Amino acid sequence: MAADDRPQITLIAPPSFDPQTFSDRLGCVLDGAEIACLRLSLATRDEEILMRAADAVREAGHARDVAVVIDNHLILAERLGLDGVHLTDGSRNVRKARKDLGADAIVGAFCATSRHDGMTAGEAGADYVSFGPIGATSLGDGSRAEFDLFEWWSEVIEVPVIAEGALTADLVARFGPVTDFFAVGEEIWGTDDPLSALKALLKPLG
Repeated sequence: MAADDRPQITLIAPPSFDPQTFSDRLGCVLDGAEIACLRLSLATRDEEILMRAADAVREAGHARDVAVVIDNHLILAERLGLDGVHLTDGSRNVRKARKDLGADAIVGAFCATSRHDGMTAGEAGADYVSFGPIGATSLGDGSRAEFDLFEWWSEVIEVPVIAEGALTADLVARFGPVTDFFAVGEEIWGTDDPLSALKALLKPLG
């Protein structure tokens, strides 16, 4: 696959982590792989924990010119100097996020498996739309974002698209030609060497 056609990578931080120890692990991955964007996707609603985690991820990302977005928290995105938000409820809040954060902020929308929701998000001003999971997972209702959705999107829609959820090297090989980004997170953080795990996952891209 030509370098110009190769999908870029969004790196999703784990749902919980110790900011002090995670900074080194994150830095290792950022220094060893080309990452386009970092996504902070924490399970907690505790604002203090979110702020400490965001500080650690922002410092690591911005030191390497990597944009950082946070799931859903419009106020924290602004307050903490992040680059934007990743909305997990589809197109519902895209217009509000764009209005609140301004034209320069990154606003992305996860639209699960819904082509209609993705199109609505794009029309509302989303910078990218994310679909998933593309792999088998016990999370959610078991539905998957199929290859046909990405194939159609890549041919018809100009808004960049992200493939995510239960990625494998085989899925990366298959979806590589029809997606602009892969979002990688849980696939690598549970391993002893996240950078090696990421490289193995992306090896089919060449």
